[in-house]
Amino acid sequence: MADTSMHDTATQTGTVPETAREADPFPVKGMDAIVFAVGNAKQAAHYYSTAFGMKLVAYSGPENGSRETASYVLTSGSARFVFTSVIKPSTDWGRYLTEHVAEHGDGIVDLAIEVPDARAAYAYATGQGATGLVEPHEVKDEHGTVVLAAIATYGTTRHTLVERTGYDGPYMPGYEAAQPLVAPQEKRSFQAVDHCVGNVELGRMNEWVGFYNKVMGFTNMKEFVGDDIATEYSALMSKVVADGTLKVKFPINEPAAGKKKSQIDEYLEFYGGAGVQHIALATNDIVTSVRQMRAAGVQFLDTPDSYYDTLGEWAGETRVPIETLREEKLLVDRDEDGYLLQIFTKPVQDRPTVFFEMIERHGSMGFGKGNFKALFEAIEREQEKRGNL
Repeated sequence: MADTSMHDTATQTGTVPETAREADPFPVKGMDAIVFAVGNAKQAAHYYSTAFGMKLVAYSGPENGSRETASYVLTSGSARFVFTSVIKPSTDWGRYLTEHVAEHGDGIVDLAIEVPDARAAYAYATGQGATGLVEPHEVKDEHGTVVLAAIATYGTTRHTLVERTGYDGPYMPGYEAAQPLVAPQEKRSFQAVDHCVGNVELGRMNEWVGFYNKVMGFTNMKEFVGDDIATEYSALMSKVVADGTLKVKFPINEPAAGKKKSQIDEYLEFYGGAGVQHIALATNDIVTSVRQMRAAGVQFLDTPDSYYDTLGEWAGETRVPIETLREEKLLVDRDEDGYLLQIFTKPVQDRPTVFFEMIERHGSMGFGKGNFKALFEAIEREQEKRGNL
């Protein structure tokens, strides 16, 4: 079953010598696209254009030959989101998307990865035990050729492997260039996908970490267990896997025992199983990003004023004054390599599932360990409002 509905080369933070890529059994070029299955792709595209400042660049639908699905491709810097909804299911793929939205609500079905050789990547992954979903095949148009393949990962999520060397179309064959839906913001809100976080069932985190170790040759980057991620009421465990160049980073969470229901438990219940919990978006000016997004209606988690009373004592000086951090409710974390600024949105759909993180890095390649307690207490306050704590 060939699928061309899912899939700019993501430029990520960090540089690694080319020798690291040459030694990598599963080399990657970056995230190709975050692909969403949604109930109404036209409305989703308008929301992300307006609220996230993204730009519509390509479209596939009945007007250009796609009778079953409509897909809108939006970009911001190297980050690319694809929103697909079903018009009338007529194939296994259309029926799958229809059932996916019915069971999970709007969610991420594909973390598409750009690779230099899709055939080799697919052969290596399946040779190491990955479940193949779409065998390597070419799709062509007047702009060139794209090679696609796909493998399964946790839940119903997939990784489409995209080889687009030399392709100069707006996205891929089957799509045509599209005009922006709204007037562009003066400054874009983010430049790249920093990392993609998955939630899996209790006891399965190590299984999926092992999957990425074996199937993609990813290595373990960070680990957070026990008191690292615990509050009075709930806890979780997390490990981070990444490719050799640190362009693709996948934290994987599982719930841990606690007095009440953790955010991971809530996600698994309302999503109906394992899936992508949040996408972290890299910005070089988080203050402007958050102000623009708030003005456009994006809701962010609140941080109590008490967080900032002693912040300077342990986080040190940052490029953003503490008064501004307090005003915008931004979090700070510092490690041996530098510091980062971050903030998290509330869920962006009615189900308490997918949300986003804005992150500005200054040397640190961490994930905000020093903020976990404050962050999860903020999430618990929202869970309590929903009656799900």
